[in-house]
Amino acid sequence: MEVKLTTLSENTAGRVGLLAEWGLSVLVEVDGYKVLLDTGLGISTFYNAAVMGIDLSQIDKIVLSHGHRDHTGGLRHVLQASRKQMDIIAHPDIWTSKYSRTFGKQEQYAGIPHAREALEDLGARFKLTQEPVWVADNIVTTGEIPLQTEYEKIDAELYVKEDEQLVPDPLKDDLALIIKSPDGLVVVLGCGHRGIMNTLHRARELTGVDHIRMVIGGTHLIQASRERLDLTIVELRELGVERLGISHCTGLPAASVLFQEFGDSFFFNNAGRVVTI
Repeated sequence: MEVKLTTLSENTAGRVGLLAEWGLSVLVEVDGYKVLLDTGLGISTFYNAAVMGIDLSQIDKIVLSHGHRDHTGGLRHVLQASRKQMDIIAHPDIWTSKYSRTFGKQEQYAGIPHAREALEDLGARFKLTQEPVWVADNIVTTGEIPLQTEYEKIDAELYVKEDEQLVPDPLKDDLALIIKSPDGLVVVLGCGHRGIMNTLHRARELTGVDHIRMVIGGTHLIQASRERLDLTIVELRELGVERLGISHCTGLPAASVLFQEFGDSFFFNNAGRVVTI
């Protein structure tokens, strides 16, 4: 069994000629079956795929980790490039009216920047459910992630608009992709809004596999307290995570601490990075 992970969009680019753009998109290939987790903020996923010689028409399915624009904004470009009907697996709450006041800024719209009808005209077939979905024999979504740890909290600066009022967004649509490999689980995160450890506990419970071979993607530790970061490190060690490839919303300060703690087990996962297991 071969697992290949290609990061098509991320805040930074790891090679000359690729675009860096705030957001994330990871192409997951398991024995030739291709699933795209997220589509980045804008044109970067489409552009970087072309530069890297990746044919987006060969994607079998798209999974959206949640409904924020930095993970869904590239949908239109990807669908245009795919030139076919495309199943898009996600939680129903991706279509809630999402806003943010991140870093003290005035409220701004943070949801999907495209009309659903326009995407469906381009071939999108939305398969929305709160439950886990087996995308292929060895690939499954987490579905809605239970909040189990005491120290992982939803970002207080993220909201949904209900009856013209902003209320805290529970981010129930936050999910991850799990790959069952012979050497353990590979967990691909979008942002990890409901907590990296909550996500990993969910992956183990859902699959019945305890060992975690690799965690890759956004961990949303960008504004985490040092206490939360330390507790996360303790749990990652307790679970015996072999490799940790962080991206996007982890933030450089948290990434630096994780590098110091995990050494050679750590890598920075940016656009253009290809990982094969």
